[in-house]
Formats: sequence, C-alpha cells, structure tokens
Amino acid sequence: MKARGRIIAFFLLVIVLIGIIGTTSLPIAKDIKLGLDLQGGFEVLYEVETLDGQEITESVLTDTTDALMNRINVLGVSEPVIQIEGDNRIRVQLAGVEDQSSARELLSTEANLTFRDAEDNLLLSGNDLKQGGATGTFDQNGNPIVTLELNDPGKFAEVTEEVSQMPAPNNVLVIWLDFEEGVDSYAEERMKADPKFVSAPSVQQRISSPSVEISGSFTVEETQNLAGILNAGALPVSLEEIYSTSVGAQFGEQALDQTMVAAAVGIALVLLFMLIYYRLPGMIAVVTLSAYVYLILLVFEWIGGVLTLPGIAAIMLGVGMAVDANIITYERIREEMRVGKSVKDAFRVGARSSFSAIIDANITTLLAAVVLFYYGTSSVKGFATLLIISILVSFLTAVWGSRLLLGLWVNSGVLDNKFGLFGLKKADVHAKEEELEITDLTTRFDRFDFAGNRNKFFLASIVLIVAGMAVLGVFRLNLGIDFSSGTRVEITSEAALTKEEVENFLDGAGYETDDIVISGDASNIGVARYNEEFSQEDINSLKEVAVEEFGAEPNVSTVSPTVGQELAKNALYALSIAALGIIIYVAVRFEWRMGVASVVALIHDAFFIIAVFSLLRLEVDITFIAAVLTIIGYSINDTIVTFDRIRENMKRMKKIDSVEQLEKVVNVSLRQTLGRSVNTVMTVLLVVIALLIFGAPSITNFSIALLIGLIAGTYSSIFIAAQLWLVLKKGELKKKGPIDIEKKEQESKWGSDEPVV
Repeated sequence: MKARGRIIAFFLLVIVLIGIIGTTSLPIAKDIKLGLDLQGGFEVLYEVETLDGQEITESVLTDTTDALMNRINVLGVSEPVIQIEGDNRIRVQLAGVEDQSSARELLSTEANLTFRDAEDNLLLSGNDLKQGGATGTFDQNGNPIVTLELNDPGKFAEVTEEVSQMPAPNNVLVIWLDFEEGVDSYAEERMKADPKFVSAPSVQQRISSPSVEISGSFTVEETQNLAGILNAGALPVSLEEIYSTSVGAQFGEQALDQTMVAAAVGIALVLLFMLIYYRLPGMIAVVTLSAYVYLILLVFEWIGGVLTLPGIAAIMLGVGMAVDANIITYERIREEMRVGKSVKDAFRVGARSSFSAIIDANITTLLAAVVLFYYGTSSVKGFATLLIISILVSFLTAVWGSRLLLGLWVNSGVLDNKFGLFGLKKADVHAKEEELEITDLTTRFDRFDFAGNRNKFFLASIVLIVAGMAVLGVFRLNLGIDFSSGTRVEITSEAALTKEEVENFLDGAGYETDDIVISGDASNIGVARYNEEFSQEDINSLKEVAVEEFGAEPNVSTVSPTVGQELAKNALYALSIAALGIIIYVAVRFEWRMGVASVVALIHDAFFIIAVFSLLRLEVDITFIAAVLTIIGYSINDTIVTFDRIRENMKRMKKIDSVEQLEKVVNVSLRQTLGRSVNTVMTVLLVVIALLIFGAPSITNFSIALLIGLIAGTYSSIFIAAQLWLVLKKGELKKKGPIDIEKKEQESKWGSDEPVV
C-alpha cells in the first residue's frame, strides 16, 4: 500500500504540474514585455547638459525624466522605460513605437516656445502661456491648428499692436520652438521650403484675445504632438544623444518568430536526448525541465523584466545548466549502482555526493552572471537577469524537484534491481560481494592516459595560442560600433541583396561607405558601417528612402566615442572581476592551485574565441562579451566538476607520496567525469546549434561565440586545467614530501562532499 501510495503521489504531482503549466503558461507568456529587438522600437542614451550653466543635480535629472514621461504619455506608448544612469545620463527605451522619428523628435525637443518679430527680437515666451492650455483642434475651414491659452491677454494685445505697426512684410509674429540665439534667423529661414520656425502669421491689427491660434501646414497628428509637448512643459536641460539604436517592427517580428522556433527545436532535442539516454530519470528530467522553463517565465513576468533576443538565448542555455545538474546526479547514482549498491542506497549516496559539485559549479557561473549584470548595457542586463534566475530556479527544479520525484519511485521499491530503467546494462552492474570502489569501475575512456600525455596537450595549446596571436596581429579584431563608435545600418529586403545593390542605394541616398556585409539565411540583409555618428535628421532621412526602396525600415544604431570607450573599459572590468572572483572562490572552496589552474583554462578559452572571431572577421559587439562571460561560466562549471571528483578520489587514497599516484588520481577522475562532460556539452550544443540554424541573424555571432567556447571549454577542462593542477601539485609533493589527505580534510571541513546547509 505504501509503495502504491508513492506512485500515486508521483502521478498526482505530475498531473497537477501539467495542469498548472497548461492553463497558465499562455497568459504568462502574453504578459511578458518584449524588448526592442522583438517588437521594434528605439532606445536612446542622452547626456544631460544644462541650459544656463547650472549644476546637474539629482532633482534636475528627476524633473527631466518627469518631463520626458509626460511627453511619452502624449505618444500613448505602453510601459516605457526611463532610467537615470550615472551623474548626467538618462536612458529611454520605447518598444512598439510605429513612428520612431516623430517620437525621437518629441523627446529631444526642449519645447521652449517663443514669439519673435521679423528681426528675431523676443516678444513672448513660454512663461506667458497658461500651463496645460495647449489644444489640438480645427479652424473654420477644417484645417488642423493648435490653440494656446494666455496668462495675460493684455500683454498679447500690446505685442500684436506693436507688430501690426511694422511695415510689410515685417509685420509678422514668428513662432519658434527651441530658437537658438546666433544660429537661427527668420530672414534666412523664410527663404527655405521647410523653415525651422513653427509659423509666421501676418498681424494687421491689435488682437485682444485670451488665446492664440497656431496654424500652418500641419497634419492632425502633428498638431496633437505639438499640443502635447507644450503641455508637458519645456525640458529644464538640453539632451544630447550619445547612443541610440532603433529596430523596425518587421525586424522584431521576424526575430521573435525565428528565435522561438530555435528555442522549441533546441529544448525538444535536449528532452529527447534525456529520455533516450537516462530512461526513467530522463522522463523525470523532462517534467522538471518543463517546470523549470515555466517558472523562469513566471518569475521574469513577476519582476517586470523585458524579454530580448539574448534573453531567450539565456533561457535556452539555462536549460543546459539545469540538464547538467540532472546529469551529474544521474551519473553518480549509476556509478553507485554499478559497484553493487541497491537502487535505494545508490540514490541516497549518489544524490548526496553530487550536491557539492552542483553547488560549486552553479555558484561560479552565478559570479559571472552577476558581473555581467553590473557592467552590461540594457539588453545584456536582460540576458544576465535571466541567467541568474535560471541558475536559482535550476536548484529548485533540477536538484530538489528531480530528487523528490525520483525518490518517490525509488522508495516505493518498484525500481529494485531494475537497472535498465536507469539506462544501465546488466553486464555493467557488479555484485556487492566484489566490494568494488567507484575508482575500480571501467569506463569508455580507460585507454586514454591523460596525465601521461599532458606535455603533448600543453604543446598543442601553445602552438594554437601562438597561431592565434599571429592571427590577431595580422587581422586584429573586427570591432563593432559598440567599441569603436560610429553608426551601423542594417537593411532588410524580401529579395536577396548584393553588395553592389546596397552600395548603389546608399551612394544615391548620400551615405557612401565601402564597409558593407551581406548576411542572413537568404542573403537579404545588408549591414553598412560608418565611422561617424548619424544625427537624428540623417537617421530619419535614411529610413524614409530605405522604406521606399526596400519596403521596410532599417535598423540604425549609433554610438559616440565616449560611450564606445566606456563599453570597452567595462567589458575588460567584467572579464577581470569575473576571473578574480572565480579564482578566489575556487581557492577557498578547494585549494589555490585549482583556482589558478581554473583561471588559466578560462583565459585559454576566452583567447580562442577572440582569435577565431579575428580569423573569421566576425563583428565583436557587446553581446560577444556576454557570450564570453557565459562560456567562462560553463567552462568553470566543467572544471569544477572535474576538480570535485579529483578531491573525492584523493580522499579515498588518504595519503599520496608519489607522482604516479597523483597521475592515477587525475586519470581516474577524468575518465569518470568525461562521460558526464560529453553528455552535458552535447545537450548545450544541441541548443546552440538550434540557435545557429533557426535563430535570428542578430544573434548569430553570439551563437558562434558560444559554440567555439563550448568546444574550447571542454578541451581546457580536461587537457589543461586538470593537467596544470597536476604539475603544480607535483611541485608541492617534491617540496614538502608525502601529502596527508586526512590531515588536510580535518583542517578544512568545508571541503567535504556533504551538502552545505
């Protein structure tokens, strides 16, 4: 009865989980805010400059964000993001805006309304207008106009009387928005087809009216925007764009569709692999991984996160991390079964023994994610946020959830002696009477002498590093505008494009450049780069002609030299601090030699990603740094699992007094963990390859960096980190003599394999 009760409890839990996920996941997914790259829109980073030399204080920045928010409300944008950054910067993100050029103009306009005569003398200012008194309406002929309520109609009457007495054609009341002294002139602007002033009506007589009408060749939308911006109030500062990026709605929709397909394919392949390889535990992993994805979306929706393309990639990569926790546990349980333990004992010991490896591996990855969040820009922060949530949720599902569900089956007794349900062959399971240790078990990798061939691995890495340095010396890095500053224009077309077509189009539009690359699965994306920053007018003009030519708005990003230098500096800080944090943690948790070996392996991996990007001339942007830090997390994850097993096997030996014993420890540990490493990397590779094949072109370089890093990370964990530790430990053995493991364990109890509570 007790056994039946546990099985019933298992199925009830699974049914409840499926019911909750099935009924609530769609509403949750719909409520998650999408970033610019998934629905179109723009992001601008403004540097705040005072108008009268006053000090920029927190209250000035707050007043400015309030004014910007009032203007955004005029646009009717849902869930805008406005953030104060540093001492004098404001970042604005507006997703889903259809008319981006009007929105950007509305935001950056200072909205200082002035009434001047034909000689540009100031007659009335915005202070003479009643606050909130601007209204978009229509005149008697049905033309759109803006009416303004006046504070003092008598003053307006005096001004109009003064202007009416001037000889024609100077009897005009020129209405300006953001007039610049010494730059703007009515005499010059009146000769232009599209003058900068709002309107310049002739005044024939004194006007005694409580309101003013502003008319001109306005559209209804323009009058509403003008009324809205005047009601929102003038900005207390001047805003200079130092970084901007805009994504067309069509780009966003395509990116979302493509990346969702990639996510579905990648995750489905991972779940299928787990089912085939691990059988019943694999089925439980499918349940907990489904719960894992659901919980990540739920938590992200709770905290009001904005989902971006890198964010979706982070969820997919998080699946790989959660799978890794399952694989570590399942492999340990299978090892315990193979030495003759019962299913119950194997489950108890295997779950306990795998805990320290899981917690160490995840904490080091968490360090990299936190650093990435602190130093990253907006989209990278979203990626880091999801990575952090992924790591924390994986503990709940992959560690606690999987053990709870599998424990119900194990403790029911139904699985006793049924090793096939764990993916084991009967011939692989030894009798308890043989009294085998885990270190005595055979593996598929027993013929490899890793420790004995360490010099060959070191030589191979040195050769590759020298070659990589030569590649970097010749080709250098193809720095994107994130680091080099300038403008990046991404043009899309329904038909395939050629470099000549894009070049001819840009030349004809007055934006000549030789730096053009054709990309995309159908070669329908043309990417052009410029060293100079485009102004708001340049961007609007280019978008207008691109829509006429190709039927879709291009994506345009601009980065000032100041921001480019800061991004490069922050990227170096992020990599350095992540490496330092990891070496300190590993040194405390294990020993300093393992910490040093781990960081050398990380530098090794990061260098290879950089060298390959240089060789292939792939663009290095801010998401590349996110990929490198993610690989640092994965690489250290793999290395930690190996070191955890080395530490465990050393404890079994109690005392080491020869190099041969050290080599045996390294060989046995690598052979035992290599199966787990291969399985983990395979599951993550399935996700990355799905991203490469089906994902949006904008994250292709991100996916390539992950692919290179995964291969390099696996190589370095096995052939570099463990071997380098062996060399360092060998030096300790020669210098201090035999190593007493029992004594060291007594000195550092935290280094045990027991769960840390």
